[in-house]
Amino acid sequence: MAAEVAPLPQLKLAAGPSTITAEQKYWRAFKNQMVIPTPAEVPVTHITMPAANPTTSDQGGQGDVFAVTAGPRVQLYSVRTRKPVKTFTRFGDNARSGDIRRDGRILVAGDDSGKMQVFDVRSRAILKTWTDHRQPVWTTKFAPTDMTTLMSASDDGTVRLWDLPSNESTAIFRGHDDYVRCGAFLPGTGSGNLLVSGSYDSTVRLWDPRAPPTRAVMVFKHQAPVEDVLPLAPGTTVLASAGNQISVLDLVAAKPRHLITNHQKTVTSLSIASHGRRVVSAGLDGHIKIYETTAWNVVAGAKYPSPILAVRVITGGAGADDRHLAVGMASGVLSLRTRLTGPEAAREREREREMEALLAGPGQIAAHDRTKNKRKRQAAAAKRLDMVGEGADVVIANDLVRPTREQPWQKLMRHGHYRAALDRVLDPASKGYGPLAVLTALVALRHRSALRDALESRDEISVQPVLKWVQRHIIDPRYVSVCVDVATHLLDLYAAFADESPELAAAFRILYRRVKLEVERAQKAVQTNGMLDSLLRGCE
Repeated sequence: MAAEVAPLPQLKLAAGPSTITAEQKYWRAFKNQMVIPTPAEVPVTHITMPAANPTTSDQGGQGDVFAVTAGPRVQLYSVRTRKPVKTFTRFGDNARSGDIRRDGRILVAGDDSGKMQVFDVRSRAILKTWTDHRQPVWTTKFAPTDMTTLMSASDDGTVRLWDLPSNESTAIFRGHDDYVRCGAFLPGTGSGNLLVSGSYDSTVRLWDPRAPPTRAVMVFKHQAPVEDVLPLAPGTTVLASAGNQISVLDLVAAKPRHLITNHQKTVTSLSIASHGRRVVSAGLDGHIKIYETTAWNVVAGAKYPSPILAVRVITGGAGADDRHLAVGMASGVLSLRTRLTGPEAAREREREREMEALLAGPGQIAAHDRTKNKRKRQAAAAKRLDMVGEGADVVIANDLVRPTREQPWQKLMRHGHYRAALDRVLDPASKGYGPLAVLTALVALRHRSALRDALESRDEISVQPVLKWVQRHIIDPRYVSVCVDVATHLLDLYAAFADESPELAAAFRILYRRVKLEVERAQKAVQTNGMLDSLLRGCE
């Protein structure tokens, strides 16, 4: 019995450089944007979330939460639904830095009157009020390990430690000469409660409660007021934003390790992402930028329509994966972008494909519907096969995938009609027409040593499709080998007739100009590469 004739497999071109990196693809997956205007359009100044997501829900089944501070209110939003679940408005002035304890039960916030208030999240009752600060309190944070320890930073130039049962601060750190607008606990310090703070006196200071309170353990001087500090695990590195720069401070070596200068205006907020492997920055230029934490290169970014005052990557789920990108702007708008995963991402991709087909025209939407229905039929057949197989030892079923039929040009080539096969595959009206199909046919002709046979004995009209295809693809590195062989044969066969045919002469001139332009580009690329090599060697 004769073997079944298999069609020629279509060539697969080498993948060129991707225009979108894996990192950019990851951050572009944050879609489904929700824009939430604040009441009275007051700026969103702080976005925080617990150091560890709450293990139990006290929001009536709403799940994990994060806090957004804007004007005289702090709102808690559900990580799962992105809807507000609690609102705290019992402030005498603009609220600052609402922060939730890691069990999700208690909220602390400062305000511009100098007060600090502790709230019960469930009842919204005020549990504690401290008035030791004499000027606005810009930062309040719970300790990541101790449930009753807090810190605060104020415009009165002090950084304080607090204990919930106590009516007064347990430690006062004095040393800054100007407003203290940011501060944080160092992670991994156990019960030591080491603190880091940044001030408008252009310094970042490290504080230890066991040392004298008027003397910082370590001081880093900057060229501009410090807007935010971000300690990285395990507590040996601190990022500080001062002006339009971000400094990477090494606490072990007691010196700056790197300086990031990718923003054009003041960097106002920093956030950790991807389990500490990425850092997100935001600035008054309306840009957010994402950095990898090895060489501190920018791997992705985005532009927003207003200056950004706060940014936070909200985590969710059992693995604490990146879930939302929350951005607070000076225009009074909170932007929430959600990264879709699993079935949600599959549904979103299907909607995008359907919309693209709809915009392309009636023909494309019909093809899209046919493909969609085919997938459904295959899934239903596979499901029926699984059901039939229950209780059976062996199931023999027909193959659900139909074998690929041989194209007409492939049949012509198999019978030795090389010229007719080439004409057929170059015909735009033929089924399966495309540059890859033509490339497959030309490679097959070259393997059969029949390329010259398919090109000779043509007139000035029948040779034009071949010349136009070569003109179009000779500048593509993936096609250049075959195009050079075809062009060599064409010049050998028809160059002598160019003087008698204006159309043929014009086609050869176009081919000459395209090859000449590509050679000039290659020469410039080589020259540029040489200059770059010289510069790099001079920098070593």
